[in-house]
Amino acid sequence: MYKNAQELLELCTSENKKIWEVALDTEVKLTGMPKDKIIESFEKRLNIMISSATKALEHKQSTKGGLVDGVANCQFEYSKKDGTITGNYMNYIMALAYSSSEVNASMGKICASPTAGSCGILPAVLVGMMEKEGIERRVVVEALITASAVGAIYTRNATVAGADGGCQAECGVAASMAAAAAAYMKGASNEVCLDAAGFAMINIMGLVCDPVAGLVALPCAQRNASGAVNALISADMALAGQIAHIPFDQVVDAMFKVGKMLPPQLRETAKGGIATTPAGKAIYKEVFGVE
Repeated sequence: MYKNAQELLELCTSENKKIWEVALDTEVKLTGMPKDKIIESFEKRLNIMISSATKALEHKQSTKGGLVDGVANCQFEYSKKDGTITGNYMNYIMALAYSSSEVNASMGKICASPTAGSCGILPAVLVGMMEKEGIERRVVVEALITASAVGAIYTRNATVAGADGGCQAECGVAASMAAAAAAYMKGASNEVCLDAAGFAMINIMGLVCDPVAGLVALPCAQRNASGAVNALISADMALAGQIAHIPFDQVVDAMFKVGKMLPPQLRETAKGGIATTPAGKAIYKEVFGVE
C-alpha cells in the first residue's frame, strides 16, 4: 500500500516491480478482487476509451448548445494535410482528445480519467501511441494502470475536482496521468514516469475552470486537446533526461495549495474567465434563453 509517490517508488524498489505492478497489488488488497478480474476491468475501460477517442473523428456528435459539434472531425481532417505547424501526429492526437470531449458533451459513453471534463486526454495518448508505435495491447493496459497510480496519488493528497482546484485538477491531472503512461510505453523507468507526470502538472499549474454557459464543452474540449499534447511533450522532457528539480509529491502539494488560492469565480462556477466575456454571456443567453 502507498500513500504518495515516494512510498510508491520505495515499494517498486524493494519488490523490484514496475509502478503498474505495485498499483495492481494495491488494488487487490483494497478490493479483494483477483488480479485477472482487475485487469479485465481495465481492459473494459480501455475499450471505452478507444471508442470515445475515435467515435467523433468522422461522425459529428450533437451536443447541447452546439459548442463543440464537429470539433473532432475538423481537427482530424486537418491532421491529414501537409504543412501543419505541429505535424500530422500531434494534430491527430488533438483530434482523438476532441472526440472523447465531443462524445462526453453529447451524453455519450466515456471513461472519466480522472473526470468527465478531462476524459479525452488519457485516451488520446494511449490510442495515439498504440497506433503510431505499434504497442501491444497488454503494454497499453499496463500504461493505463500506471496512469491510475498517478491519479490515485492526486486523489489522496490533492483533488481532481474543478470545483475544488480549478481545471489544473482535471485536465492537469489527466495530462499528468497520461504523461506517466506515455513514458511507460516508451520503456521509461519508474522514476522517469513520475518525472513526466510532474512536468505535465508544472506546465499548466494554476489553470482555471471557467466553463462557458456552465457546460462541460467550451473551453473543456480545447483543454483536452492541448492537455494531450502537454502529456506527450512532458514525457519527452523526462525521457530526454531533463532534471525534475521538484519531486512529484511536492508538485502535487503545490497544485493543491494553488487550487485553494483560486477564487470561487475561477473554480467551475462559470462566474469568471472566458465564461463572463461578452461572447461567453451571449452563448449563455442563446443556450438558456435568459441573461
